Amino acid sequence: MITHNFSIIITFILYLGLMLTIGFIFYQKTEKLSDYILGGRQLNYWVTSLSAQASDMSGWLLLGLPGLAYATGVGEAFWVAFGLAFGTYLNWRFIAKRLRKYTHLAGNSLTLPDYFENRFKDHSKVLRVVSAIFILIFFLIYTAAQFAAGAKLFNTVFGVPYLAGLAIGAFVIISYTFLGGFMAVCWTDFFQGLLMFFAIITVPIAGMMSLGGIDVTFNKLSSIDPLLLDIFAAGNGKMLTTMAIISSVAWGLGYFGQPHILVRFMAIRSSNEIKQARTIAIIWVTLSLAAAVLVGVVGRVYLTQPLEGAASETVFMVMVNQIFPSVIAGMLLAAILAATMSTADSQLLVTSSAISGDFYKALFRKNASDKELVWVGRLTVVGVSIIAYLLAINPNSSVFKLVAYAWAGFGAAFGPTIILSLFWKRMTRFGALAGMVGGGLTVLIWKQLQGGLFDLYEIVPGFIISVLAIIIVSLMDKEPAKEIIDEFEAVNVSEI
Repeated sequence: MITHNFSIIITFILYLGLMLTIGFIFYQKTEKLSDYILGGRQLNYWVTSLSAQASDMSGWLLLGLPGLAYATGVGEAFWVAFGLAFGTYLNWRFIAKRLRKYTHLAGNSLTLPDYFENRFKDHSKVLRVVSAIFILIFFLIYTAAQFAAGAKLFNTVFGVPYLAGLAIGAFVIISYTFLGGFMAVCWTDFFQGLLMFFAIITVPIAGMMSLGGIDVTFNKLSSIDPLLLDIFAAGNGKMLTTMAIISSVAWGLGYFGQPHILVRFMAIRSSNEIKQARTIAIIWVTLSLAAAVLVGVVGRVYLTQPLEGAASETVFMVMVNQIFPSVIAGMLLAAILAATMSTADSQLLVTSSAISGDFYKALFRKNASDKELVWVGRLTVVGVSIIAYLLAINPNSSVFKLVAYAWAGFGAAFGPTIILSLFWKRMTRFGALAGMVGGGLTVLIWKQLQGGLFDLYEIVPGFIISVLAIIIVSLMDKEPAKEIIDEFEAVNVSEI
């Protein structure tokens, strides 16, 4: 447990107060459903890029990835980081601009289920409902991971019991998401992205300086175990298998299906600003991932008291406490809270929009007013948070493993559907449905199996099966309506 320090406590209180203030500010400006769940498509490229990356990385960046590198060395962590950086680039380069244009053209779609329905003219509502179900399932797991990260923070820093820390973090996240909606989430994520970047870059540099420099640090690592710096080592005296490397790099496939990231592309004020946003995002994510891996391996040298099991995910926190004076430590530790909040709030908001717009309005109250839907969305935030809280009550929960499961689910269920819906005119609504169900169910089932081929990260078989299902079913189906093709061809010359 990190020492109770008044300066750290004050820093946390001020930070949490700032987040709640942003929520109250945007509460006054949120009247329409489009304001609450997409911000009226008015994000500038700075907020779009940093909020997308902050919501992407979550507490996993400051806890899960450093913990993996601390426990096993550079090996697996390097390949995960490589896959994520490459996936980020591909997502911004090929998906962002098209998705911004297409969702605007397809009935000004506000959510992914909304887009799927309008893209394929699915009057049966089946695509909308099925996609909303998968959003609910996997975001419950994902949000639970963020709550667990926040609880570990409060427990390690202040000695607050795990369950109490879980409740504190959940309360703050619920409050500003409940109040301000999308704009509050994006602006808080913008500031949190800046704080996360500063923290993750500062800690490994300070650690190496304290040890005597880069050369001294890496020489000490080699003396502990030369394999700690080998990108092909598994950290247990063995080398990574081909399957392990494929599983690690395959994290990059997940980007194409993450609703909380894709919604940022939909909300930028102009597709012409995507290029600037992409540049900022790629710089942020590349440096942040490299620094996160460094935190773990530098921690192996810097910390004299070994961290065992799930405690390895606290390496960032312990290093901060030992290296920095209390005022700076408070700021850096607040970055963990920022990381968990920036992802949990985004996930809650996407889930909220799915329930209010894709369940409540589509199936039960077709004529519901915007004000009514906003309140349904807000109540959904509370309900989903309670369930996520219950899923995270085990103090031994691994943030890394929870995130990996949810990430695979979204990547397989939605990734191929998004990609092919933007690039393949022959795709049909039944193909889209087959891809979602095939990919999502494969992840859910594969995760329960162990040994041999089933040790392969579940996103790989899920993604492959989803692609095959879309192509086969679409080719067997009748051709899509001609007007859909014409509308989406027109998007290429649009100035949306």
